[in-house]
Amino acid sequence: MAALGLDEVWWLVSPGNPLKTAAGMAPLAARVRSARAQARRAPVRPTAIEQDLGTRYTVDTVRALVRRYPKHRFVWLMGADNLAQFARWRDWRGIARTLPIAVIARPGYDAGALAGPAMGWLRRFVRRARHADRWTEWSFPALVLLRFRPDPRSATAVRTAAPLWHDVHAGRQVRDAVTHRMIVSRHHV
Repeated sequence: MAALGLDEVWWLVSPGNPLKTAAGMAPLAARVRSARAQARRAPVRPTAIEQDLGTRYTVDTVRALVRRYPKHRFVWLMGADNLAQFARWRDWRGIARTLPIAVIARPGYDAGALAGPAMGWLRRFVRRARHADRWTEWSFPALVLLRFRPDPRSATAVRTAAPLWHDVHAGRQVRDAVTHRMIVSRHHV
């Protein structure tokens, strides 16, 4: 947030990732409650707004957000693990043409991300990290690569160590931090 000069971050908790199987996915409300617990004391707003927007693909989500919130300036944040497979996303160039992208380094993924097919196209649009706080002035496509002290935790390892983590959050309703609507879980374990 400091590197980009952001007021807040919206953590998009997806109702379902088209690149992943829904089998074994925890209920959406439980995932949002978990995200809220992890983001406590930070200006991060976990949201399931994609369910409200009726979008399934990121390109549709970012376009809908830009239309719905015309006074907001958005930047797409993603890890290098996502950049490595970004070319598999529906209309990934459309995402890059809609808003700037900030890629956060992730141990073990950086080399693959920088050598991936998406980066072959995006490389000419890379901005210097020391100018990251000027992203609102950039024309799109624009991409900035950010490096921070890596967080050694792995979400996959955490879920594997505690496969029923979502039971702590089960059966309790949660209100979306952005839309303020109650979140309805449609995916179940």
